[in-house]
Amino acid sequence: MKKKACKTCKIFVDGDICPICKKSSFSTNWQGRIHFLDTKRSMIAHEMGVDVKGEYSIKVR
Repeated sequence: MKKKACKTCKIFVDGDICPICKKSSFSTNWQGRIHFLDTKRSMIAHEMGVDVKGEYSIKVR
């Protein structure tokens, strides 16, 4: 089964509510994965607008 990603902040979610944006709009139609361990020092996290460590999709439809 494919993981579900939040359509707003792109983090992968197991529950029914996104822990970051508190929305419940998810998609299983995503491409690419990236895992951030230290968002403060990551240039890619900065470009994506990510502040919370975790696993994110690169593109969500």
